[in-house]
Amino acid sequence: MILALLDAELRRDEGVYNVIYYDSLGIPTTGVGHNLQASPLPVGWTYPLTDAQVTQLENYDINIALNELNLHLPWWSAMDEVRQRVIANMCFQLGINRLLGFHNTLASMQAGDYAAAAAGMQNSIWYGQSGDRSVRLCKAMLTGAMPDEPTV
Repeated sequence: MILALLDAELRRDEGVYNVIYYDSLGIPTTGVGHNLQASPLPVGWTYPLTDAQVTQLENYDINIALNELNLHLPWWSAMDEVRQRVIANMCFQLGINRLLGFHNTLASMQAGDYAAAAAGMQNSIWYGQSGDRSVRLCKAMLTGAMPDEPTV
C-alpha cells in the first residue's frame, strides 16, 4: 500500500489540527484525528503542536490501525491497494473494535464480493455519520478506484 496516499486521504478526511478540538461524538481530539481519550499526548508536549508532532501522532495511529488489521483481519492485505486503503481508513476512523462490528461487510470483503461489501457499508450507521468520506470509500470499495484521489 502506498502510505503517502493513505496519509493524504486521512488528512483530507480528518483535517489537521495543532490544537484540541472535539469530534462529532464530543471526544477530545488533535492532530489528524488523534483520540486523546484513547491515547494522551506524550509527556512534555504542549499546544499548539508542531507539524512534526502532528505527523508523529498520525504515523503512530496509522501503525496501530495497520497492526490491528494484520492481527484481526490478516486477509485484508490480499485486497488490491485501493480497497486496502478503504479498510485502513475505516479502521483509523472507527478503531478495530467498531470495525469488527461490520461482520457481514467484512465477510463480503474477504470473499471478494465488493458490491455486497459496499452495500453493507452504505447500510450502516457509520455511512450516515461520515458524510463525503463514507460516500467516497463506498465507491472505492465497489469500483476499486478512489474517487478524487489526492496527489502526493
